[in-house]
Amino acid sequence: MPLPDPCRRYPITLPDGSDHEGTVFLSQAIDHPRFQAGAFTYASDFDAPRDWASRLAPYLFPFSREKLVLGKFCQIAHGVRFITTSANHAMDGLTCFPFPVFDPENMTGFQPDTRDTIVGNDVWIGYGALILPGARIGNGAIIGAGAVVRGDIPPYAMVTGNPAEVRRLRFDADTIQRLEALRWWDWPADVIAQAESALLSARIDELERLAPK
Repeated sequence: MPLPDPCRRYPITLPDGSDHEGTVFLSQAIDHPRFQAGAFTYASDFDAPRDWASRLAPYLFPFSREKLVLGKFCQIAHGVRFITTSANHAMDGLTCFPFPVFDPENMTGFQPDTRDTIVGNDVWIGYGALILPGARIGNGAIIGAGAVVRGDIPPYAMVTGNPAEVRRLRFDADTIQRLEALRWWDWPADVIAQAESALLSARIDELERLAPK
């Protein structure tokens, strides 16, 4: 079965033929200079917003100095929020009160924290998870519902809780190394479609045989 058209805003067609407007491919729904989303990465929301960027990353402004970068084939559930570094206050003074943001001439140059927030490829972020400023999430990770994520999350880790902790890795070290080397999300769409069965059944040997030469 071919992959859905990555250029569609609404990739899911309901049985009656209508588009499911609560799920979007973010590359087609986001128009924001500091927010990047790879092909096939989707978000779902029970109350679909008009502005997906501000729903998902409410503190990411067009003049922000950081970026929010999502890889390919990510899956983002209802209620997920990215609290990017524009939300952070300076903490090295005697107060955290952000005096400069109330001065129009200085507000865009005042940003104590400019770290990017980076999400790898094939990452599943569960219902209501909160991704904190500067987090870096590795390929294939699963972020549990309601998790509060900060810092670096290893590839193919499963994390839950507040603060989020690695509960286990999805695969053994050898399989993770092979998946990282294959980078199947970068393959041509027709090859990924042929590999669907191997991907869904965790047959790493078959996936390697299907890899483009």
